[in-house]
Amino acid sequence: MTVRKGQCLELKISDIAYGGSGVAKLDGFTVFVDKTIPQDRIIARIIKKKKNFAQARILKILEPSADRITAPCRYSGICGGCTWQFLKYEKQLQYKKKHVIDCIEHIGLVKAAVNDTTASPLTFGYRNKMEFSCSDRRWLTEEQMGQKDIDRTFALGLHVPGTFYKVLDTKACLLQPSCGNRILEDVRSFMKESSMPVYGLKSHQGFWRFLVLRHSVAYDQWMINIVTASQNKEAVLPLAELLMNKYPSIVSVVNNITARKSGVAIGEKEIQLLGFRFLKDKIGPFVFEISANSFFQTNTLGAGRLYEIVKAYAGLTGTETVIDLYSGAGTIPVFLSGSAEEIIGMEISQGAVADAVRNCKRNGVTNCRFITGDIRESLSEISVSPDVMIIDPPRVGMHKDVVQQVLGLAPERVVYVSCNPATLARDLAMMKEKYKLIEVQPVDMFPHTFHVESVAKLVRK
Repeated sequence: MTVRKGQCLELKISDIAYGGSGVAKLDGFTVFVDKTIPQDRIIARIIKKKKNFAQARILKILEPSADRITAPCRYSGICGGCTWQFLKYEKQLQYKKKHVIDCIEHIGLVKAAVNDTTASPLTFGYRNKMEFSCSDRRWLTEEQMGQKDIDRTFALGLHVPGTFYKVLDTKACLLQPSCGNRILEDVRSFMKESSMPVYGLKSHQGFWRFLVLRHSVAYDQWMINIVTASQNKEAVLPLAELLMNKYPSIVSVVNNITARKSGVAIGEKEIQLLGFRFLKDKIGPFVFEISANSFFQTNTLGAGRLYEIVKAYAGLTGTETVIDLYSGAGTIPVFLSGSAEEIIGMEISQGAVADAVRNCKRNGVTNCRFITGDIRESLSEISVSPDVMIIDPPRVGMHKDVVQQVLGLAPERVVYVSCNPATLARDLAMMKEKYKLIEVQPVDMFPHTFHVESVAKLVRK
């Protein structure tokens, strides 16, 4: 049948695509529908039509899937923080495994044993970092549209998917511990009553920009990062004092200041307002110091499971030289330090390397060293022959030049940690002539989202 934009159709969802959209087929033609899951029978309107596929928006559920449940969050289906709360958790794990298999086989053109997805220890309250945006234009839900007493000039919360300026005034996020939601509400009240204006995401005028909450799972402590567009300690310090006095678990309040128009909650300058400069947390037995802008795995308990898999796949005996690419704040080198002769971490961020050195010192680790610089350049100058290489790149994966340098160094084993199955598969395709893919372990670090971490074990042929 011919599909056209604006058309309303009855559809039966048969699959979930990587990215989280439900998939329906009409005489072989693919229609993607957000907020649906397999076995849903729905009415949907076509909103975009391409040659080989269409996108549709759900209008009504005629018959829900047996795997559909009632989402506990009031913003489910509206907020971009998580999209799968209405899908049974065991099914989330199954679809994540399927996405990893599909990417590796269809993009990487490699066959591999992909294990069942390792579950997250917590499915709610698991995030140790939450970032909330300020806006002078509050995005209203359908329920709120008819309410006349709503202040539309202020929002502190999470974004509507796919937008930079649509911000919900989020009262609570179930992905963070409950104390974080109480802190969020107090900050909201203070900012609304403040004489300083909230930041406009289109006008780029205003003062209050972001609220970033970091939580230490091991010590149940909090770091509060208030991000503003300019420096005004007199305006921010009373908020810091209010929070520190009310919540004994808050051990640090910092003020990041950025005049950049880009919507990134990292300051060009940082002021320590109250408490400590760092938050401490643990992965396994190791203690890590986390500064306001440090990278740290957002699911602390899940990271412990992830790193145990990395350690098992590395197969270290205590005599190996290990290179860890994209080593960040040194969490993997520290975690593996007791099982190797030497670990060399490579990282482009000077701040992350400073964190890594400090983390080694705190944990009494003496066999790790770090090289700062662009890996494309610094890896070519490496003088050692690694026995094992750990690769944990950003979502975009490795640059093709880095892949070629890895192949040239020819470590006996490679452990590739990926947060993006598509770029993992692409990189595996470039390595398959020289390396055999032995096994892949998906790990759920982000419950109620389609995102999945994967650990791949490769052995030199």
